Amino acid sequence: METSYEWLPELEPFEKYGGNWDKYLTIIYEIFKNDFIINKVCFNGQKIGMKRHPLLKDKECTFWHIISEGSNEDQRTPDLRRCERIRWPKPSIENCGCDYIRIWENERKGDKRILIWCVEKDYLVVLAKRSGYILLWTAYIVDRDHQKNKLNKEYLVYKKANAAL
Repeated sequence: METSYEWLPELEPFEKYGGNWDKYLTIIYEIFKNDFIINKVCFNGQKIGMKRHPLLKDKECTFWHIISEGSNEDQRTPDLRRCERIRWPKPSIENCGCDYIRIWENERKGDKRILIWCVEKDYLVVLAKRSGYILLWTAYIVDRDHQKNKLNKEYLVYKKANAAL
């Protein structure tokens, strides 16, 4: 089984910008904008959109979900590990046919979701299914054992249920 993630771009470290948050934020937003707004991405032939509102500092809600953490929309905290992986969501979606990437569907709060898990890189991209299109919902590092166990269990249940079909 192939286990190479050579298609994943290098990280975009905060230190590269001398610790200047405003400059860093501008750069990582430009990367996001280029990957998902200027150049469109598809998943299984469906266009991927994003949750635009509420805008914060003229940036889409999906962007903030990818670079920050927290359950309260107004009080999310930037996570530098998420930020430095800003180049990873697009190629993770584009390369999700690889044997070593786990893909499955689940339901969260009534929404149908598609999960794309780069297991060896501990990186998860979450898409939300809509009628006629798909939303890029979030992406984050899976770094806690309980998260990994939950995702593994959910994936195996999904795989087993779909094998029967």
